[in-house]
Amino acid sequence: MEQGYIPKDLSFDDEARNKLISGITKISKAVKSTLGPRGQTVLIESTEHLQGLTITKDGVTVAKSVHLDDPIENLAVRMMKQASEKTANVAGDGTTTAIVLTEAIVQAGMKWIKPYHNVTDIVRYIREDSDVIIENIRNRSLEVTDDMLKDIAAISANNDYELGDIISEAYQQVGKDGIVTVERSQTDKTYSEVTNGIRIDRGYTSPMFINDQRKDECIMEGVKVLICDTEIHNILQIENILKPIINAGDKLLIIGTCAGNVINTLAANVQRNGLKFCNIMPPSFGYKTHELMQDIAFATGAKYFSEKTGDDLSIITMADLGYADKIIVGKSSTVIIKQGDISDETSSRVAELRDQQERLTAKHEKDFINERIASLVGGIGCIYVGATSDIEQKEKFDRVDDSVCAVRSALQEGVVPGGGLLLYDFSRHFGCNCEDAVSEKIDEDQAAEMIMREALKAPLKQILANAGLDEKEVMSEIYTDAMLGTLDDAPEVPENNRGYDVVGKQYGDMFEMGIVDPAKVTKEALLNAISVATTILTTNAIITHKRA
Repeated sequence: MEQGYIPKDLSFDDEARNKLISGITKISKAVKSTLGPRGQTVLIESTEHLQGLTITKDGVTVAKSVHLDDPIENLAVRMMKQASEKTANVAGDGTTTAIVLTEAIVQAGMKWIKPYHNVTDIVRYIREDSDVIIENIRNRSLEVTDDMLKDIAAISANNDYELGDIISEAYQQVGKDGIVTVERSQTDKTYSEVTNGIRIDRGYTSPMFINDQRKDECIMEGVKVLICDTEIHNILQIENILKPIINAGDKLLIIGTCAGNVINTLAANVQRNGLKFCNIMPPSFGYKTHELMQDIAFATGAKYFSEKTGDDLSIITMADLGYADKIIVGKSSTVIIKQGDISDETSSRVAELRDQQERLTAKHEKDFINERIASLVGGIGCIYVGATSDIEQKEKFDRVDDSVCAVRSALQEGVVPGGGLLLYDFSRHFGCNCEDAVSEKIDEDQAAEMIMREALKAPLKQILANAGLDEKEVMSEIYTDAMLGTLDDAPEVPENNRGYDVVGKQYGDMFEMGIVDPAKVTKEALLNAISVATTILTTNAIITHKRA
């Protein structure tokens, strides 16, 4: 056999798609059992856990653990993971919903797509329908009030209102512009602490700076901070501070542009010698960079070395460095935590900014000042998750982490009726009145509508199924006077958001009952599900490595 040659297996048409659907069904069945307040836990054998197992109700954790022997089935699993993980990355929650929707779209597609159809056209119509739905999600969303925070947090933590209280209190303390993170507690108690800090929209310049592989973050405590807008093109430029930092075993965060060779040198010393370094690029662009760097310098007590003021890095000393009690550097953002009260210098800086804001007239300039003030005075909260056992702590940590992300998404784009009601409601406005006439020859746009009609019902149906409830019985009570017509013609708030509380076992307005979902979570789950599902539906050939 020719060196480097890997033989392949090829699958086509129904054979290929049926294998994909088999893989989808398997992972979906494992994940969707966790959906809703009556969802069940999943027991996972895990080599990453001390006891060799994980117990969780977190959809993305379940999805990540699934690996199938059949290569085509496993390709489907990997695609489903993409839908859930991307939803989690963008919105922080909604992973299970994304998987449920993906399976529902694929299953409905196999039902309604006929041999005479042009699949490409159907996919185009599905995406056009999704655009209408996304716009209506925005129209139905409401701004989050303090009273809603607890409900959002509790629901995302699997209806744990004790955790909901802790999380909502942390967000109320840090404010809308603040940040909340999650850590493991050294005790069995779960509690929150709030400190002062700054968030920067820049992440590490090299993944080799990562020291927390689980979170893909560089986390350090007691860190010296160097701030400069002058490019560091040679490591010798900062030799004056590197030597004493290394000798003292200190840690260093460089906020500034470093040449590739400098980044590689710093990263190599982190990997090989265990030194504690990290580098991020300056925030924003243009004039904003200079002003934001000044703000960071004020907050950390550092001298800002800037080309605009003619500063020379060769004369830098340890006294020119700032200090942070803790830094959390991720792929796209950095949090700098400074304990204690806000300094007099920072307070004066904020006062100057408020005076400056009053003199401005342009909205974008006022908004920029608001962002700067928020970064200087916005709090950073941390939820410390405690439990009596390692297994319990892992499961609780996942729930708290999901809840924190969900609240953040809700604050960003508002909330919509929860429990899958919103998507189910939208489903009623799709369909070509041919549901009972399967043999009827329908057009591509009609097929797309029927696919969306069935798929959008899936999350709520699964929530009811997990609670042991009959869908038809519940929904006939909700939609007693079901409104027909197109989605474009539908009112923004039909039926007063009437739905069913599976925990309280009562009908009512979902907002009033506190059953809400972040609009961003619902939107991202749908978009990612459509992206993956339509890719699967348009697949006609699969090439895999040949197995022995």
